[in-house]
Amino acid sequence: MRMLNHICKVIIPALIGVFATQTAMADTVSVAVAANFTAPMQKIAALFEAETGHKAALSFGSTGRFYAQIKNGAPFDVLLAADDKTPAKLVEEALALAPTQMTYAIGKLVLYSRNPSVVDDRGHVLKQAQPGKIAIADPKLAPYGLAAQQTLQALGVYAQLQPNLVVGESIGQTYQFVATENALMGFVALSQVNAADQKQAGSSWIVPQALYDPIRQNAVVLARGKDNPAASSLIKFLQTQAAHDVIRSYGYGLHTNP
Repeated sequence: MRMLNHICKVIIPALIGVFATQTAMADTVSVAVAANFTAPMQKIAALFEAETGHKAALSFGSTGRFYAQIKNGAPFDVLLAADDKTPAKLVEEALALAPTQMTYAIGKLVLYSRNPSVVDDRGHVLKQAQPGKIAIADPKLAPYGLAAQQTLQALGVYAQLQPNLVVGESIGQTYQFVATENALMGFVALSQVNAADQKQAGSSWIVPQALYDPIRQNAVVLARGKDNPAASSLIKFLQTQAAHDVIRSYGYGLHTNP
């Protein structure tokens, strides 16, 4: 019995010490996430916490809005943008750390409708006389909106379809226009259509890459996060197999960073 008591006195404090050390080492990283990456990032954040102990506090919205907020001192540690230009611009302005830039996903644009009979597999619906309301994200704020605009211009129908366009502030809002049928169809991220909780009927056309500039989605540690271990840890985790599996499952492509 004395031996048991002695062992308990030695082991229990040691275990408490280990737990306390792990807890002390865990940090929270504030992450601004492009709206198109909402569903996959929620899953990745859970895996990240389970693997590292660090927590990721996520905010979702348009890349353009996040850029303005970061310029105005918003307390974000990491930005997961929907393009590669915004992180690069933040680096130039000394608001982000150049060595931490990385491409975490290659986005894919899709024309989607809740109605199974609306969108054909070649996008010919866009050349109909009266195609109905078409949702796109604001090209000035959201890279997916710019890609949609480039697609319509490449097809030679942008000018004639402008009266039909319903513009969302972010790709998240744009998807809601289509999901609630306030727009007959819309240009959204393939990841939104592939989201596990969106198993509704519909029709879609994955837009050929040749019709718009590649959507390289870059992440970067912001100046505010330079001394936060969880910020650099998240950037590293985005490059793991576990994160890649989630990213692929939503229809994104991957880029091998140098």
